[in-house]
Amino acid sequence: MTALSEDRIYAEYREKVLSYLKGRADSADDAEDLCEDVFTRVFRALPRYDPEKASLSTWIYQITRFTLIDYLRAKRPGEPLCDDMTAPDDTEAEVIRRETLEALAEALKTLGTEERDVIILHYYKGLSLTEISNITGISYGMVKVKHKRALGALRARLEK
Repeated sequence: MTALSEDRIYAEYREKVLSYLKGRADSADDAEDLCEDVFTRVFRALPRYDPEKASLSTWIYQITRFTLIDYLRAKRPGEPLCDDMTAPDDTEAEVIRRETLEALAEALKTLGTEERDVIILHYYKGLSLTEISNITGISYGMVKVKHKRALGALRARLEK
């Protein structure tokens, strides 16, 4: 992409990224520094951006999120990351979340019934693989296999 495109991207997304970071960084100065780090990463990775895989806003949000996680891990080693790392505060975040959920729902439809059940029971109902085995009557080893296959299929589908 050209420098003009980088200018447009920066102008369009800077305030959204900064707003998200200000609510999570230790200080406004740290948020400003992180925002610059985000756009450095965005522009460096821009030649590899594939609009078929994700919208630009989703892609920038993921880079922002990973930059923030790196920052928090460096600043607070050993401290667990907060639960709201996946939920930015603004409307953009809601759009990103909906896009992601829609893509995941479509990907889940491509799985076989048992694989889909394992994923739903594990990630949405919070059951362990052992509990899933007991509920479904499928051996624990087979539940593990189905879980691994399903995750691989979802990952492949979402990367497309």
